[in-house]
Amino acid sequence: MSLPLRNRDVSRLEGFSDAVFGFALTLLVVSLETPNDLRQLRILIGSFLPFGLTFAMVSWIWYQHNIFFRRYDLQDAWTSFLNCVLLFVVLFYVFPLKFLTLTLVGWWTMGQDQVPTFDNLEGPVVMTVYSTGVLVLFGLFVLLHRHAWKLRHALQLSPIDEVVLFYSKRSHMLSAGLAAVSLFLVWLMPTQTAWAGMIYALMGPLHAWNGFQGGAAQARIKERELAVHLNEDKPVA
Repeated sequence: MSLPLRNRDVSRLEGFSDAVFGFALTLLVVSLETPNDLRQLRILIGSFLPFGLTFAMVSWIWYQHNIFFRRYDLQDAWTSFLNCVLLFVVLFYVFPLKFLTLTLVGWWTMGQDQVPTFDNLEGPVVMTVYSTGVLVLFGLFVLLHRHAWKLRHALQLSPIDEVVLFYSKRSHMLSAGLAAVSLFLVWLMPTQTAWAGMIYALMGPLHAWNGFQGGAAQARIKERELAVHLNEDKPVA
């Protein structure tokens, strides 16, 4: 689903948000210690994969944030409030995300003795923190998109623009919904939190289905617009 971005200068709200995202990524870097010997250098090199995955996840959240504000350019009080809450959650979310990433993949590149052990994931605390962060982040994106939907006439969105907005909102609802299910599984089976993590495997298929539905909806609108255009071009008998 594509929607032309609005050509304009970067707003103060976007500039402030970019600075916060940059600071969140900086926190990942400054947490890496400068190696003093060859062993520490190997550990630092081994941390490349967990660091890269965490960096990519934060960057993806920034991308979603950037696309929203480039498309809809909302600067009102409610948007600013939701944006500030989202930025606060991103800053807090960095370290639990890094902890989970180190535990899941760090053993492969750094060695089991250099990362948090899987025993730390047996309890419900880590998954509760992680899924709560996912739920709040994408719940905030849902609220931002709902607000843009209410203002769609003021924003002068075309029918295709409205379709993109609707399915973008639904995409974030799917992500938030999976996080809610994950939290329910943590509560239901606190000694088997692996299921609460495995539920996120549905993220790909669900988003693929949503993207297919959105693309089909856009195609139908384009077909109707083309039919109307062709009827208008027909010569009057």
